Amino acid sequence: MSGALDEAGVPRFCRGIKFRHDAVRGAWVVLGPERAFLPDAPAVEVLRLIDGARSLGGIIDDLAARFDAPRAVIAEDVGVMLRDLSDKGAVTL
Repeated sequence: MSGALDEAGVPRFCRGIKFRHDAVRGAWVVLGPERAFLPDAPAVEVLRLIDGARSLGGIIDDLAARFDAPRAVIAEDVGVMLRDLSDKGAVTL
């Protein structure tokens, strides 16, 4: 990851972006104007924690505890994923 993200920051979905369970597809989707992303299972776990109030550090702590994984590994993976979604205009960091 090129530079650590600010863990005090609060990730949010961008305006017009929705994260929902699609009953037709039987999967979670990130929906935006004229686009949709089908996140994999690990990404869904992260995206479900983006509530506009929880800090990035809080999300990382929750996932590290829930999956009994090293915090540094979780932080790296979450950072890469959120940067990718930020580059696609789905989340703000």
